Amino acid sequence: MRTTQPASGSRVKPSSDEPQPDALFGPDDLDPAARHPAPLPHFSPARGLLDVREIHTEPEAAASVRGSEILARFPRARVVEVASHWRIPHLHGNEGNIGRWVRVKAEVLVLGVRKTFTVRPNGRSADWIAPGLSNGCTMACAYCYVPRRKGYANPITVFTNPGDVIGHLGRHIARQGHKRDANQCDPRAWVYDIGENGDCSADALICDNTLDLVAAFRHWPTAKASFATKYVNPALLGYDPRGRTRVRLSVMPQDDSRLLDIRTSPVADRIAAADGLLEAGYEVHFNLSPVVLRPGWETAWGELLRQMDDVLPRAVKAQAAAEVIILTHNEDLHEVNLGWHPRAEDVLWQPSAQEAKRSQNGATNLRYRAPVKQAAVTRLGELIAARAPWLRVRYAF
Repeated sequence: MRTTQPASGSRVKPSSDEPQPDALFGPDDLDPAARHPAPLPHFSPARGLLDVREIHTEPEAAASVRGSEILARFPRARVVEVASHWRIPHLHGNEGNIGRWVRVKAEVLVLGVRKTFTVRPNGRSADWIAPGLSNGCTMACAYCYVPRRKGYANPITVFTNPGDVIGHLGRHIARQGHKRDANQCDPRAWVYDIGENGDCSADALICDNTLDLVAAFRHWPTAKASFATKYVNPALLGYDPRGRTRVRLSVMPQDDSRLLDIRTSPVADRIAAADGLLEAGYEVHFNLSPVVLRPGWETAWGELLRQMDDVLPRAVKAQAAAEVIILTHNEDLHEVNLGWHPRAEDVLWQPSAQEAKRSQNGATNLRYRAPVKQAAVTRLGELIAARAPWLRVRYAF
């Protein structure tokens, strides 16, 4: 189970019509010292966030270089071989895990090999959604959409073939050429969201997948990585992104966060982290997300925006932009939450103000009725203009 083999993925040779040879570089092309400017020390649990006791792994994942590194970081964990990271019966679809919702996230890790590499168009947060190197999260936000796909358990699944993903991204980026038309995603670079189904900052506690992606994007001059996070991880300060990675710090009023953002960094810490991330070479944006419409929400968001205005230095404000995301809830997740965190549903589940919307995968989502949502977007825009006029809103959804 712990033997190693060469990591998958290698440098791709550019063809004569590809505009940017450097756009094809991945971490394997870099000098080892440049690839690991701040190597992670031998893993120690992050103050209770991770206490991995059980690792479910596909054989190929365990045999890979990255898989072997992860297993070595958790030497006390029980290792269980599974045929597929998607099909682990006592995790996925096991209703009994509702009572262990948070414990599973802290104690269980899944290793798999990514086999699909689709790059999907987006146009909101990013131009493209990249095939991620993880799925699931060790944090437990009550509104998160990712658990809907797994059923009753959502520990982190780490994909151990970063070279394959990075090679695919390099080829995709090269095919795009230079970005000719500016848009709200970015005026010059093609933006790729690398963390749609997880939190890259928390993933960095487990292995160097996030580092490898940041290192790859620093050598792709026509593209930029982007990910949202609710976890402040100082290790990111040593990754040397050179302006090619955008970190979107997700924020909400602290009272909402205490109720809904379980196991995340305090909102004040996320805001305070912006200056250090900017100095380390990241572009720093903010996600005002999700905006939950409950009694007193306008006052709470006004206070948060005032706090940001007071705390953030001029350099952060000068380059900052925001995404505004109004809450979308889910019927199945509502039922799950009633089993482990019913207080959250007091504010998330508001049928009188919400309407059903069938998602592309057939799930029943709930969003605020159109007039309610539009009024909230307008009001939040007024609060931003009054309390944080420097904060450009890239889009509101």
